[in-house]
Amino acid sequence: MSKHIESVNYGLEKIFKDAKDFLPLLGTDYVEFYVGNAKQAAHFYKTAFGFQSLAYSGLETGDREKASYVLKQDKIKLVLTTPLTSTSKINDHLAKHGDGVKVIALWVDDAKKAYEETTSRGAKSYLEPVVEQDENGEVVKSGIYTYGETVHMFVERKNYKGTFLPGYQKWESDYNPKPVGLKYIDHMVGNVGWGEMNQWVDWYEKVMGFVNFLSFDDKQIHTEYSALMSKVMSNGNGRIKFPINEPAKAAKRSQIEEYLDFYEGPGVQHLAVATDDIITTVAQLKARGVEFLPPPPQDYYDNIPARLGAHKDMMKEDIKELQRLSILVDADEEGYLLQIFTKPIEDRPTLFFEIIQRMGAKGFGAGNFKALFESIEREQSKRGTL
Repeated sequence: MSKHIESVNYGLEKIFKDAKDFLPLLGTDYVEFYVGNAKQAAHFYKTAFGFQSLAYSGLETGDREKASYVLKQDKIKLVLTTPLTSTSKINDHLAKHGDGVKVIALWVDDAKKAYEETTSRGAKSYLEPVVEQDENGEVVKSGIYTYGETVHMFVERKNYKGTFLPGYQKWESDYNPKPVGLKYIDHMVGNVGWGEMNQWVDWYEKVMGFVNFLSFDDKQIHTEYSALMSKVMSNGNGRIKFPINEPAKAAKRSQIEEYLDFYEGPGVQHLAVATDDIITTVAQLKARGVEFLPPPPQDYYDNIPARLGAHKDMMKEDIKELQRLSILVDADEEGYLLQIFTKPIEDRPTLFFEIIQRMGAKGFGAGNFKALFESIEREQSKRGTL
């Protein structure tokens, strides 16, 4: 068990009760990416990650500015949006940041109230409450800015029975590769600039009623060359978790600095998606061409039983299989978890995915930080960005 985490008494139920209840969140509704070519990006996510066609909006539905393809796998919905004209403001976002997450949409019972509660506490408005309707009912949406140019959209859909949202039609496709076992979004990680982490921790506490239930400093998250700091924010029911990272001073450039340089500002670093069978999921992803970070050295896997501590007898997975697939293992007081990280999924070294399977653990793999960051540094070295 990680020495940094084993002494932490999570008491998550108590911590989450301390979160303010003025902004009840039911879950993640969808995540929207701005991309250079949505049709091709959709094909990639279907082929490589096993997402299924769900809905479409574009010229055929009356949208003259942008095209959006909606993909679904279990409870995860991704929206891939691309501009259709040179005058679209989406182009400005793409020119500066490249492909990346623009909108983290949160499912709420009352989008108007969510907007009023957050803007009255200092949130910058992105979208005033608006009602969108079609023959399937109505959806109420509103939005605020968070770090960088990232947006939290509040989506109220209790009076809507359609496939996705008004303005979208069902996307029929003959090509729907089988899912790979991805279930839901476990957490989403944001990178912010030097000295900005506590500012955004305070923002999430004040504006959205979140609590900081885990913190890591540069003494815990460091290697020989780089370091960073991180704090994990969660809403009251624990369904939404947003770790926030900032760089820390070290001998060379950290992965956070590399991200900020190439994304040209704060933004979403990675999406962690859950599976119930990480060995099968990762094996399928690799077979479909998804690239993962290189494995840690042999002694990492030799030390797994010691890392698991009291949980070693409950572990069901074969360590040799985990090593074959480069899957990492960590534990906390509640249980253990298995995780693995893809390489950046685009040419800029920015956005990537984490695949995670929780076997009781509530943490984020602190015992894997050193091995993980050393793998990232080897990739940075190849890119000449370390």
